[in-house]
Amino acid sequence: MQRSLFVLVLAAVTVAGSLPVCAAEVGVSVSIGQPGFYGHLDIGGYPPPQLIYRQPVLVERVPVVRPPIYLNVPPSQVRRWRRYCGAYEACGERVYFVRNSWYERVYVPRYQEYQYDRRPERHDEYRGKHGHGKWNMHHGGGRDHGHRD
Repeated sequence: MQRSLFVLVLAAVTVAGSLPVCAAEVGVSVSIGQPGFYGHLDIGGYPPPQLIYRQPVLVERVPVVRPPIYLNVPPSQVRRWRRYCGAYEACGERVYFVRNSWYERVYVPRYQEYQYDRRPERHDEYRGKHGHGKWNMHHGGGRDHGHRD
């Protein structure tokens, strides 16, 4: 009896391992600054967001008052926020929900522009290959400045 059960389980594992993997199992990662991202947004330096509600939503009262947070979440989760706040670690926070159209039209382009300017290769344009590059001309352009060997 045990042997036949073992053979049956082994056969099931073998068959399951040989089945083609469905596309639904492939993980897709969406980061902040990309369309389709849902989560916390740092609003500092951005134009005022378009909000879904005028007042922040609060699920649980907490003794410490912290600044409100801004979130972009799917509309179905906004409607049932009490159920989903834990996924965003925001149950005890005052939450402003931003409109997804504002996120994609205003936030994403500015975020991507900021990230583009911070890329290391953008800084190399000013340093050149050896850390001098373009700005070297303002500081002697490679002349010896009277130094002697």
